[in-house]
Amino acid sequence: MARLKSLKPVVSSLKPRISYLKVDYDQTRRERYDWRKWYGLARWKALRLRVLERDGFTCQDCGRMDHDTSRLHADHKRAHRGDPSLFWDEQNVQCLCERCHNGAKQRAERRGRV
Repeated sequence: MARLKSLKPVVSSLKPRISYLKVDYDQTRRERYDWRKWYGLARWKALRLRVLERDGFTCQDCGRMDHDTSRLHADHKRAHRGDPSLFWDEQNVQCLCERCHNGAKQRAERRGRV
């Protein structure tokens, strides 16, 4: 049976590989999720407001009406997953209250039912 002291020189000579993997992983992840920047654009904010007005500031799931637009979400009916045609399609966006958006809708999307 080898002693731990005899393994020390072998272990110290190994190159750390995690730092190399982390750079590649972070860069790939950043590129894969570039579409998240679209939510900060003026074009998205205008689309969101048009959808909220079109739906009468009323949740399309539970029917709750809210005058405070910060508690309403412009939600994509079909997940776009970075597809610009689905992201910017006004017919693919609906008004949901915070409770419906963060509750049932998110659970359904995680299960792949939407």
